[in-house]
Amino acid sequence: MAVKLPLLLLLSLIAVSCGAYSSSLDEPASSSSGNSIGISKCNKNPLAELTFQLSGSNLHWPCDSTKNIYVQSGRYVPRNVIVTRAQLQRDSAFVALPRYKQGVPFTLGKVNLKKGECLAKIAPYPCWAIQEEGNCQALQSVVDVAVDQNGLLWALDVGIVNTLEQPIRRCSPKIVAINTANNKVVKSIDLSDLVTSESRLQFIVVDYSKDNKPFVYVADAGARSILVYDITGNKSYRIVLPRATAPTNDVLYVALTAKPDGTSTLFFSYLSSSRLYSIKGEYLRVGQGAGSIIDVGPKPYGKQAVLLGADGGTSLFFRYKGENDIYLWDSETCFKASNLQEVQRGGDCRLSTQVLPGHKRFMWALESNFHDFISDRTGCNGASIVLHPVVRECDD
Repeated sequence: MAVKLPLLLLLSLIAVSCGAYSSSLDEPASSSSGNSIGISKCNKNPLAELTFQLSGSNLHWPCDSTKNIYVQSGRYVPRNVIVTRAQLQRDSAFVALPRYKQGVPFTLGKVNLKKGECLAKIAPYPCWAIQEEGNCQALQSVVDVAVDQNGLLWALDVGIVNTLEQPIRRCSPKIVAINTANNKVVKSIDLSDLVTSESRLQFIVVDYSKDNKPFVYVADAGARSILVYDITGNKSYRIVLPRATAPTNDVLYVALTAKPDGTSTLFFSYLSSSRLYSIKGEYLRVGQGAGSIIDVGPKPYGKQAVLLGADGGTSLFFRYKGENDIYLWDSETCFKASNLQEVQRGGDCRLSTQVLPGHKRFMWALESNFHDFISDRTGCNGASIVLHPVVRECDD
């Protein structure tokens, strides 16, 4: 894995949104597509109860003395903490806090989403002990998380810290699985045999075969590959992508769709690519890449597009690079501009890094001023991070 991350990779992790009303946070998200997935209807005054602000200055500490020790030793610098990825489970959010800079006390966190409490505290998950930097039995820098249908949280730990300052390889990259029912680590997968010196791991998704066996897919942008790990069979594969898919090895976005019959498809695209590609899960699970990759089509308007996520069904969410509006595309239709539905108009200061299923049939957006964060323009309070339902606004 290359230690240095190109600035282009970091600049591209961004997009925007607002809030929407829901009476509670106790229902699972729908996995259907289209309007039924929970895009809030046109609303000029979306309620604030379900808009949660996250901040590096608002972490949960066991006591003030512990916090003071971390501050004095330089292990806690609030403005250097940022949330880039999340997963929702009932009234909780599991969040990735990559150690891009020095002073990030923990890299995997949990937030309780209590309606009406707009400023939510981030607590280390599952505990403080697993967050120790330099301990290869612990988490070093989690860049993405996925929660599967059985309540297992899969954390992608790249093993490199201080990426934006003085990159340090602390440990080998790994995937750590945590049972969210009892907060116990149930599996740790060393990825050393799958990566190369060019590897740059970015995103993780979890897929289940029709016989209910779990598989993990990891986007390796640097090595132009999709890494596949068969959890039950304890086997792994590297699917090398055609050179035509990667004009430059910047950001390799991935998102998994699923049909009611259990058929899954992984959509992927580099930020710099003008086209969207896909490969069926049945081919990934047996390590078959050659002849299995489909060219879905050119990105509408010839713009660079950021793939933000999927709804758990057949719909995907996009935004264009440097733009804030969020669009939905049903992957059962032709990939063209006329089939893209605008589901949220963006604001000015923050950009979305992810759209994900949430509660009350809503889709949620995670957004931040990541572009300011990497340029050291966030001030003493650090990045502005918000998690809220995707909402469609009315025309004036």
